[in-house]
Amino acid sequence: MSFVTCLKCMDCSPACEYEKQALYVCDDCFGPLEPNYDYDNIKKNLTIEKISLRQKNMWRYKELLPIDNEPSVGLNTGFTPLIKADNLAKVLGVKNLYIKNDGVNFPSLSFKDRVVAVALSKAKELGYDTVGCASTGNLANSVAAHSASANLNSFIFIPSNLEEAKIMATSIYGKNVVAVHGNYDEVNRLCTEVLGSKKWGFVNINLRTYYAEGSKTVGYEIIEQLGWKAPKNIVCCMASGSLLTKIYKSVQEFVNLGFVEDVGTKIYGAQASGCSPISTAIKNDWETFKPVKPDTIAKSLAIGNPADGLNAINLMRGINSYSEEVTDEEIVEAMKLLAETEGIFTETAGGVTLGCAKKMIENGQISRDEDLVLIITGNGLKTQDPLVGNIKSPYTINPKLEDFDNIQY
Repeated sequence: MSFVTCLKCMDCSPACEYEKQALYVCDDCFGPLEPNYDYDNIKKNLTIEKISLRQKNMWRYKELLPIDNEPSVGLNTGFTPLIKADNLAKVLGVKNLYIKNDGVNFPSLSFKDRVVAVALSKAKELGYDTVGCASTGNLANSVAAHSASANLNSFIFIPSNLEEAKIMATSIYGKNVVAVHGNYDEVNRLCTEVLGSKKWGFVNINLRTYYAEGSKTVGYEIIEQLGWKAPKNIVCCMASGSLLTKIYKSVQEFVNLGFVEDVGTKIYGAQASGCSPISTAIKNDWETFKPVKPDTIAKSLAIGNPADGLNAINLMRGINSYSEEVTDEEIVEAMKLLAETEGIFTETAGGVTLGCAKKMIENGQISRDEDLVLIITGNGLKTQDPLVGNIKSPYTINPKLEDFDNIQY
C-alpha cells in the first residue's frame, strides 16, 4: 500500500534520494530527509468518500503516511474533538474559534501519540525489537504506552527534573526510563551517542523522518471536522518546530489533492519566553535562530536548539505569518482562561498556545473576523505543579448548614 517512493533531502538541489531506511540526515549536506510521496497515484486511490467510510482514527489517512504495510500501532489513536469555542471567542473578541483538543488523545493524552504510532509502525516494518527516545515528557509517555501494547522493548531518556506526573506516566508501563542530569538538548545528544552502538530505533532520531509525518493527521482531521474546509488561521506551540511545519504541509496536501479549496491558510507559532529561539528569530528578522538554555514552566516545549527551527522560520516568513512568546505568569493565566471558558484542562504548552494567540489577536497579527483554530497538544493532568497557589482554593467548612450559609461567595 506504500505511496512513498524514497526519502529526499529537503536542502539539496537537486534533492539527494535515499532508500526507505532508518535515515534522518543527508550524507552530502546533513540536511533533514523527508518521505517523497507519489501524489499522482494517491490521487487515483484516495477520495473523500473512501476516507469517510473508514474508522475514526488517524489511520483513515494512511495513504499519506510513510508506512509500507497496514498500520500495526495506534489503531485507536487520533480523531480527537474539534470544539467550537464560543465562550472563549467572546472573551478574545473573535468571530469563529475552534479548539483541536489532543489532550484527550489515546493512549497517553497528547499529540505525541500520533507521531509515535507512525514511528513504531515503521520500526516494526524495519525489524526493530527495541525503540527509544529523548523526551521532555509527552513523547516519553507515548513511547512507553505504545511500545507496551506493541510488544516492543524501549529505553526512554528524559531530563531528571521533569514533572513528577510525567515521570510516573512513563514509568507505569514498566519500560526502561533513564533520567539524565541535563536539559533536553543534552539528553538528545546522549541518545545520538547511544544510537552509535545500538541497533535500536530512536523515534525522534533515526526514525524522525517517518515520526514527524504523524503530525500531519492533526491538520487532516481539522479540515474534515470543519466539513472539508481549510481554516484561515491556525496557532500551535513550538518545541522542535516540526508540528507547525507538518500541520501546514497537511493543508497543502489536501489542497493539491483537490479535497479542499485553497483559502490561504496561515499558521502561527507560539513559544514560552523562557525558551523562544524560533519566536525570537521571527521577531528580530534573523536568518536563523540562536540556541538558548531553557528556563520555563512549559517543560514540554523546553528545546533550546530546535531540530526543525529553521524550517519553521522559513515557513512562517514565506507565508507572512508570525510567532509570539509568553511569560510563565501568562501561561498560567491562559490555562485558567481555557478551563474557565471551555472546560478544557490543558497542560502548560496549551497555555502557551492560547496566551500567544491572545497577544497576536490584540496586536492585529490575527484577524478577529476569520476562522481560527488553536491546537491543544496535551492534558493538564500532566502539569499541575504550576497551578499550585495560582487557583482558587476550596471552601473548607464543618458539616453544618450554618457553616455553608456563612460562606462568602
